[in-house]
Amino acid sequence: MQYVWFIWSLIILALWAVIYLFKKDTRKEMLQMSWITMPFGLTEPLFVPEYWFPPSLFNLAENTGFDIESLIFSFSIGGIGTVLYNLIFKRRFVVMPHTERSHRRHSLHVYILFVPVLIFAALSLFTGLNHIYCGVIALFFGGLATLYCRPDLKGKIWVGGMLFTVLYFVYFGSILLFYPDYVALYWNLDNLTHVLVLGIPLEELLFAFTFGMCWSGLYEHLYWRKVMKPITID
Repeated sequence: MQYVWFIWSLIILALWAVIYLFKKDTRKEMLQMSWITMPFGLTEPLFVPEYWFPPSLFNLAENTGFDIESLIFSFSIGGIGTVLYNLIFKRRFVVMPHTERSHRRHSLHVYILFVPVLIFAALSLFTGLNHIYCGVIALFFGGLATLYCRPDLKGKIWVGGMLFTVLYFVYFGSILLFYPDYVALYWNLDNLTHVLVLGIPLEELLFAFTFGMCWSGLYEHLYWRKVMKPITID
């Protein structure tokens, strides 16, 4: 099983590449958010081995806590999570008018962007929670914080969370078809709830939902964009 995590990370990267190649109007947004998300893969030492301890290329995770696979995975889900809702519901990004940007709810714009980071840091430093729970809580409140500034994204944020959960469920389930013992071998279930949904740890699905929530509205929040249906001319 030495290369399962590597192959698995390449599978999600392949999905990213398919979207990038065939959906040209999403390329800019995908790349921007993928590069922004990729460095979060460097947080892997916070999760190894307290959350999981997968075999990795060159045994990096075992020896250092870092691994190449986490960077590939983070890059991929960053772009996919950003455009998934738009692909399903045929929406496109448009620039938010300056008249809307001046609304008083946007006075906290910059601070709200840092809500997930601040919550994660506080929970990590001052509680004994496993870091996966710190991340889930931080992402959840990050999504809610975005709603304060961007109530127009309410549907996108909640539905985006559900869509990414479904995608992640299929993605995670694919590995269990070939390696049914992978979770039992490499997840530190004694530190978790022990709740499995068709073999998938509940924590993974909570991560998927909250990540989908947070990332489905993050591009709009960062770059002052809105989503709308494409204009069609009969």
